[in-house]
Amino acid sequence: MRKLTIENTAQAYLELLSLLGVKYFFGNSGTDFAPIIDAFAKRAAEGRTRPQPITVPHECCAVSMAHGYYMVTGEPQVVMVHTTVGTANALGGLINAARSRIPLILTAGRTPITERGFAGSRDNFIHWAQESFDQGGIVREFVKWDYELRNFAQLESVVRRAFTIAMTDPKGPVYLTLPREVLAESHSELNVSDEGPISPAAPAHPSPEAIQETAALLAGAELPLIITRAEGANPDAVPALVSLAESFAVPVIEHSQPEYMNFPQDHPLHLGFDPTPLLSSADVILVVECDVPWFAAAQSPKPNARVIHISPDPLRSRYPIWGFPGHLSITSDPATALRLLSNSLTKLRSGREAKIAARFERLRAEHDRQRESWRKEALEKGQGPAIAMEWVTHCLNQFKDEVLIVNEYDLKVPYCDIRAPGNYFSVSAAGSLGWGLGAALGAKLAAPEKNIIAVVGDGAYIFNNPSACHMVSAMYQLPILVVVCNNGGWNAPKAATRAVHPKGWAARTENFPLTRFTAQPAHEMFVKAYGGYGEAVMEPSQLPSVLTRAFKIVKEEKRQAVVNVLCAGSGAPF
Repeated sequence: MRKLTIENTAQAYLELLSLLGVKYFFGNSGTDFAPIIDAFAKRAAEGRTRPQPITVPHECCAVSMAHGYYMVTGEPQVVMVHTTVGTANALGGLINAARSRIPLILTAGRTPITERGFAGSRDNFIHWAQESFDQGGIVREFVKWDYELRNFAQLESVVRRAFTIAMTDPKGPVYLTLPREVLAESHSELNVSDEGPISPAAPAHPSPEAIQETAALLAGAELPLIITRAEGANPDAVPALVSLAESFAVPVIEHSQPEYMNFPQDHPLHLGFDPTPLLSSADVILVVECDVPWFAAAQSPKPNARVIHISPDPLRSRYPIWGFPGHLSITSDPATALRLLSNSLTKLRSGREAKIAARFERLRAEHDRQRESWRKEALEKGQGPAIAMEWVTHCLNQFKDEVLIVNEYDLKVPYCDIRAPGNYFSVSAAGSLGWGLGAALGAKLAAPEKNIIAVVGDGAYIFNNPSACHMVSAMYQLPILVVVCNNGGWNAPKAATRAVHPKGWAARTENFPLTRFTAQPAHEMFVKAYGGYGEAVMEPSQLPSVLTRAFKIVKEEKRQAVVNVLCAGSGAPF
């Protein structure tokens, strides 16, 4: 037990965060922050820099920064927002974190409980209207745990519990409310236990029987298949998946919107981002950390196919409906299960070497055919009258070996060539737009030596509150390159309308209300307000040089940059 000298609960709280290894405290402050602000001022006067307060002018950016920071480092950070209203603004980012199993600690001030008589009692007219009957109820659907700090005596237990629950598989965000009177309460010392920083529960270990059965199924399969989306959340799982696939020449398909770099795209067993060509014939399908391996409304595996799921939560217990078949469901972190499977399969290769080699060569030929087809398509799009997304991705691919890419929908992954684990991140399957810039800033904060490119659509860029994000970039010297793929609106609802009503009024008249932006801002101008570089481009032939120029400014001048790519459909005067 150690004793720390303090003056109030807020100071004790920051001491605990420092002891638990928290480096950054992302805050969007309000009147409820008064004790926290004063406690940070004390630490600054004493020359203490951890945790470092990061001022973020919008809550979604704050949550997304913590999200991006964790993706790079595996270290959970703290976000604090203003009571109920700040929580509401943070909710979209929190939903993303929940579905991506990001263990961030979302905290919020609580409207002062008392009307008089305590340090921190209500002294502002908002303190009545902002209070809710159940503040945690706002987020309870999308957090693993929520609680309100009741008193100083329970502070260490509550804070440790928040981190422990967040970091225990399946990982996810937690929510803690902090009443102003409790934070302002006077105390002279904090007695802290000698426990380690964070001690989450040990992850589930796959049963040997399930591993052996899965290995036997894969070894005996004529047409095995692996599908993944987020197995690369742990970079160590990538070589484990490569080893497994190579052991029996099993093709790997990534989800059309992979969340991480899961399998090297140049590997001969990488067969693209659409399971459709192989799904109906596969007899054994290994689904590794992928919540939606196919769309049942369009296609499903054959009835006698064996489907195995590997995930810390293979049944997606927090999804209200999830009806994918599963002959086996293995609860495990992917890296552990894949290594065990690979070891088991190695023992089953004897007598099957010729069959495995023949399958490998057949898959290699298909892989090469795919890549050549995609390369030709991208080059053809580059010769067109308007900039196509495929051409944008092809041009960005020139930086592939020296960048970390954050993709909010518009990067077309088949036309990229991502090889290194931890160098590609994409938006959560929940799809709450406004994530990309904040996540890129969090990634830059986590890895200042890396060059970060965020790729967003024009609709997503608006959702990102660009002024707030560019302000954070300028304040904390976090230069990133933002590529806005500008097609003049939201393409997803337009495409969905065509799919649901292929012969409907919208498709027949080419009129899709609520999807187009009839006023086109100069998106490249936002960044200039914060000393950054902005440029628009509308000619396909000009795109490579514009991107090179912007990338050089970010890399060498350490200034943030935005390239507004006026794509097909943007309404630009081509």
